Amino acid sequence: MANRGCELKIRVMAGPIIAFGPGKATLLAAIELTGSISAAAREMGMSYRRAWVLVDEMNRSFRQPLVATAAGGPGGGGAHVTEFGQDVLGRYRKMEDKAVAAVAEEMAELTGMMLADVLG
Repeated sequence: MANRGCELKIRVMAGPIIAFGPGKATLLAAIELTGSISAAAREMGMSYRRAWVLVDEMNRSFRQPLVATAAGGPGGGGAHVTEFGQDVLGRYRKMEDKAVAAVAEEMAELTGMMLADVLG
């Protein structure tokens, strides 16, 4: 999605709350890979508390939970992305791809108008 240091970011708002966006998509994918909110948070360099808040926001923003959790204990805890969550993530990724393709020409023009040191 990057274009010489610039990128388009899509956020799906539910009132003042970001129901879904690039950070939540990355977190959801990390939970899917690790099977754990805490492991996903570590991979992303964020606190467990922040990851939990984001998961809670996602779960409250949709009609079904995107992440299901199991309590810890002798058998261990964990989390998994629900089938509904996988569907939401897939649809979001398609939206990103379509949006990037739709504005590619304008993004290239806009990027060309920016200062080189800003682009990295």
